[in-house]
Amino acid sequence: MAEAYIVEAVRTAGGKRNGKLAGWHPADMAADVLDALVGRTGIDPAAIEDVILGCVTQAGEQSFAFARNAVLASRLPESVPAVTIDRQCGSSQQAVQFAAQAVMSGTQDVVIAAGAESMTRVPMFSNLSLHAKEGIGIGPVSDRIRARYGVEAFSQFDGAEMIAAKYGFDRETLDRFALESHRKAAAATTRGDFRGEIVPLAIEGGVHDRDEGIRADATLEGIGAVKLLKEGGVISAASASQICDGASGVLVVSERALKEHGLTPIARIANMTVTAGDPVIMLEEPIPATRRALHRAGMTIGEIDLYEVNEAFAPVPLAWLQAIGADPARLNVNGGAIALGHPLGASGTKLMATLIHALKARGLRYGLQTMCEGGGIANVTILEAL
Repeated sequence: MAEAYIVEAVRTAGGKRNGKLAGWHPADMAADVLDALVGRTGIDPAAIEDVILGCVTQAGEQSFAFARNAVLASRLPESVPAVTIDRQCGSSQQAVQFAAQAVMSGTQDVVIAAGAESMTRVPMFSNLSLHAKEGIGIGPVSDRIRARYGVEAFSQFDGAEMIAAKYGFDRETLDRFALESHRKAAAATTRGDFRGEIVPLAIEGGVHDRDEGIRADATLEGIGAVKLLKEGGVISAASASQICDGASGVLVVSERALKEHGLTPIARIANMTVTAGDPVIMLEEPIPATRRALHRAGMTIGEIDLYEVNEAFAPVPLAWLQAIGADPARLNVNGGAIALGHPLGASGTKLMATLIHALKARGLRYGLQTMCEGGGIANVTILEAL
């Protein structure tokens, strides 16, 4: 079977809500990532055959052919097409899988997979709330769906609490996990581990090249004092992913393109899996998705050197560790979304950039990335660092 290779993987540093990236239009933010992928690899920008860009809240500045607008804001020629996709939090991870499928099928040879989300300028759920405010429709969950599942709506917050209860996680366990996320992210920043993956963005007074949400001075006592999201629950904002502005992307190519353009691969896509399950508990699906991916790849979890499991809420990676029997020392080694932020549609390629760079920095071979997604879906991608 034909192979798909990644030749560059980059991301912006995360921006807090109303923080350092609040002045950036999301199309421009995505455009700088596209330009960085082309600039760092030296490929002719006209050779890009498609841009597949993930975005969750496709409204306002992220509407009206958002991916195409990112291309038009970039230095890529207008001959480069683009498409915006939504698989919720896994949107840009799915973009990678679509790009790889195009390359492996022989349909295309050079495809950018990317994601962008300004959660400051296009707030989460604004594509729903603005319609509700105007009394337009009943929302995305139809009466037929409500009847089938016995719920008025699907809630990621309720799902996270359900996972915590199912796996027996108390508040202190979740708070300790959150603290470790900040500690690992702070240590990685101090070591300079993120330098190779971050695209600096110009801001007033300089450049933005350090993740804004990391709390190097975080303490267990401070995290424990944060108000719970739900009365009687165990999850607080401190043990959940941070709202974040950011963009990210990878350049996926065929073996033929490697030779034609003189490119050097940094990773090979070894497996691509997507599964779906219970939309009520919703965020547990990375567990069966990982089991299927490992089975299809003919691998065991012990053969995977590093894992990136998105820290949407602390119970998600903790449940994954417990159910899969994975090594906690290999999980999110540079911190996760609790410290670094979760820019929704950009998180898939954001995590992938961090995973690839972490593997190469440590001289390791295999990495696995998985993401819980709205509707009870999960993507898993297994990479081989080269």
